[in-house]
Amino acid sequence: MESVICTVDVVLLTLREGNLYVALLLRDKAPFQGAWALPGGYVHVEADEDAEQAAGRVLEEKAGIVSPYLEQLATFSGRARDPRGWSVSISYYALVPSAVIERVERSDLRLVAVDQLKNLPFDHLNIVRAALERVRSKSSYSSLPVYLCSEQFTLPQLQTVYEAILKEPINKVSFRRKMEELGILEPVLGAVETGKANRPAQYYRLKAQYRHTLSQTGRGLNPGS
Repeated sequence: MESVICTVDVVLLTLREGNLYVALLLRDKAPFQGAWALPGGYVHVEADEDAEQAAGRVLEEKAGIVSPYLEQLATFSGRARDPRGWSVSISYYALVPSAVIERVERSDLRLVAVDQLKNLPFDHLNIVRAALERVRSKSSYSSLPVYLCSEQFTLPQLQTVYEAILKEPINKVSFRRKMEELGILEPVLGAVETGKANRPAQYYRLKAQYRHTLSQTGRGLNPGS
């Protein structure tokens, strides 16, 4: 009787110069040895309490990264997706600031702009596309993009991150109103951005209760209004 292969795969996204990048690992074994693919691995039934713990373990072990936000994306399954046999992949996506990945010194880890992705092993390209659709949809009504920011940031910097994900301009007044509705930010006392011609901008950070949890509103942002 054929057994089912059960794995987890993680779409790790970051932002560089206004563009989304995905982290890829060089596969060191068959199938697709020598190809760049999403961080992934088998579920360890003796050690992993659930698929989310397995995804977090795989991300830490294989990419050296612990993400503050990890969310299940979808299940990809079938006989054709893996040459080893009938398989199920429980996929997740994670967002981290680029500085977190840049601190990881590994020759088998690289970032690729999502717009430049063409071919990936298994069905990893479909997984990445599904993650991008989820991230862009959820960013319009939640605090999700903040996980791409460094620990402290100004409101203009945060707005730039939202605009980069949504690929649309956002009205400044609408954006600040939405941040107030989300209620996720607190000012960093005494921290302002200086050295620019405009009035110094206040630095903010996530409130403690939102560092691993999203805040959502019923209405989306109002791009271009």
